[in-house]
Amino acid sequence: MIPFNHLGWAFSRFGAAVYPDTAVAQLCAALHALPPDADILDLGAGTGTLANYALGCRNDLRAVAADPAEGMLRYVPDTVARVIARAEALPFAADRFDGILVGEALHHFTVPEEALDEMARVLRPGGLLFVYDFDPSTLLGGLLRRAEKLLGEPGHFYPPESLASLLRERGFSTAVNRYGWRYSLAALLEA
Repeated sequence: MIPFNHLGWAFSRFGAAVYPDTAVAQLCAALHALPPDADILDLGAGTGTLANYALGCRNDLRAVAADPAEGMLRYVPDTVARVIARAEALPFAADRFDGILVGEALHHFTVPEEALDEMARVLRPGGLLFVYDFDPSTLLGGLLRRAEKLLGEPGHFYPPESLASLLRERGFSTAVNRYGWRYSLAALLEA
């Protein structure tokens, strides 16, 4: 297993490097559809990279970072609330958030389909789910998947079409954007 609880210092310095400018632009565009003073959840937040990008897009957002590794959450910006939580058992009421951001984390969730169910539960109807991850159907994405498996990680990497299908089963409409071996998926929970 990757010792995330002890790697917050590294992720806080280098975590943003894996997000291409086009992915950040897609995130900003998706966030502009949310209402004023929207509540967002950065799930599997690590050091809060996506929450930080989101607040750079819109300074009226109220952000919460949730991650099971307290050592990662220590490095989340002070403007973001922190909650120790697993994606499969979120400690939030139903319909709590206007948006959920999942950056490079879905493949680490122990049971991703349970996590998707939880996301649908805590997201308000019409809410945004933004996922950024690596495509295992590409050469580099496939190598990352194998490397994570060797390190004892779950390695639940989804090709974008497969993830989009799982989300449609849960009542989302989806749009995929590709960035070579990486992709983002913007999904709206239908009312």
